[in-house]
Amino acid sequence: MELAGRVALVTGAGRRLGQALAIGVARAGCDVAVHYHTSVAGAEATARAVRDAGRRAELLPGDLRDPGVARALPDRAATALGRLDVLINSAAVMVRREFDAVTPEDWNDALALNLTAAFFTSQGAAPHLRKARGKIINLADIAGFEVWPAYLPLNVSKAGMVMLTKGLARVLAPEIAVNAVAPGAVLPPDEWPADARAQLADTTPLKRLGAPEEVVRAVLFLLEHDYITGTVLPVDGGRLIR
Repeated sequence: MELAGRVALVTGAGRRLGQALAIGVARAGCDVAVHYHTSVAGAEATARAVRDAGRRAELLPGDLRDPGVARALPDRAATALGRLDVLINSAAVMVRREFDAVTPEDWNDALALNLTAAFFTSQGAAPHLRKARGKIINLADIAGFEVWPAYLPLNVSKAGMVMLTKGLARVLAPEIAVNAVAPGAVLPPDEWPADARAQLADTTPLKRLGAPEEVVRAVLFLLEHDYITGTVLPVDGGRLIR
């Protein structure tokens, strides 16, 4: 896919990797629908960066834990920017909870935002992407492949994202390619202390944390290459081979 002149919808684009991905696809030539929920200032900063890259940006607020909001979001993006070629499902929540402390609200929020929202946003985007022979990129995580005892809702939701990617790739072929990236030691939680970050880097085979730009490059690779679908690409410094 040639990205210049395309339109991308990026969910969770007001912070962290979602923000980096929105700016990254803009620099590659896409106009961007910038979705956000509570990160208003971050989303506005994302939109400014998209416009600084010479592309159009539209801000689209919404709580994607509501499946109706998720399903309607692609239509809003296409209406605002005239078309829709790319969907990047990056909105997610990561909350540390020991097993005995996990509440129904914790569980439901993780599944609703990390997994169910991606399904219904993809469902809403499908008619637009079929016309454009477009692409979907999901943000999985290496948490979908290994157990983190204090993050079981995250583990389950991201494992579901892996299967969702494969399932969508099968049912939406041949018009729409669907892939995912699975970041590893990239952007640890903001509250992590320096010693925890250092340990994370030390236990990664490449002995460093990843940069958001490395995830962006992986996403651009999947968008620009047309004979790849149903693939989950780890960007993890080798953590899954430890």
